[in-house]
Amino acid sequence: MIQYKNNSEVELIRDNCMLVNNAIAHIASLIKPGVSTLELNDIVDQFIRDHGAIPSFKNYHGFPFACCMSVNDAIVHGFPTKEELKEGDIVSVDCGAFKNGFHSDTAYTFALANIDDGLKQLLRVTKESLYKGIEKAIVGNRVGDIAFAIQEHTEKKHGYGIVRELVGHGLGRELHEDPQVPNYGKRGSGIKLQDGLVIAIEPMINMGSKDVYNDEDGWTIRTKDGKPSAHFEHSVCVRKNKADILSSFSAIEIAEKSNTNLCSDY
Repeated sequence: MIQYKNNSEVELIRDNCMLVNNAIAHIASLIKPGVSTLELNDIVDQFIRDHGAIPSFKNYHGFPFACCMSVNDAIVHGFPTKEELKEGDIVSVDCGAFKNGFHSDTAYTFALANIDDGLKQLLRVTKESLYKGIEKAIVGNRVGDIAFAIQEHTEKKHGYGIVRELVGHGLGRELHEDPQVPNYGKRGSGIKLQDGLVIAIEPMINMGSKDVYNDEDGWTIRTKDGKPSAHFEHSVCVRKNKADILSSFSAIEIAEKSNTNLCSDY
């Protein structure tokens, strides 16, 4: 069942989104070679709790961490580990917060400096596709319009692989609500979008094949061909004429540009 949100509920979700954005921006200033994803996870965990919220992901269906930290060929649901990041790595940080009865959900992929042009293009195109999908999240359109816009930009225009097994989703009192929001599909298909629908749109785009496998930890999803994958996510509310983006990359991008250990010129 799809749960539509009133204006006050949308604002609660927006507040939670901004909390997560600020948490990710905080670690954006700290990411560098030699730092482990487990260290970064613990910083985000404490940041969220210090602001009166609970990490949405922690203990969700048994997931033991506050963040999904997915490095290189890990697409999503990566376990934070003690392994140190190194120059040339890309890492998707996916996180949510629960406060005042509602969840938030945001993801951003960082690149440690001196990545090659191919990786820069993957990051740029994946982020672009997120906003192309958001442009279609308006009253009267259908879920398939969002999916088609993302697929057209990433797969049809640039030849990247779009993960089929994982999709965006509704968001609210539950971390994952109806409807599912795929990153591929037919224009004009799926449910009609109505005012007050809050969804997480999250392109997961592989440099190579769309094929994936589940790692031995039971959670991490990796590309079957071992090529890297990028992931960006916004929480948005469907409105007339223009979607309301509840999350924001602004603080994250400022921190990214200020950190000389990160590549921000993609």
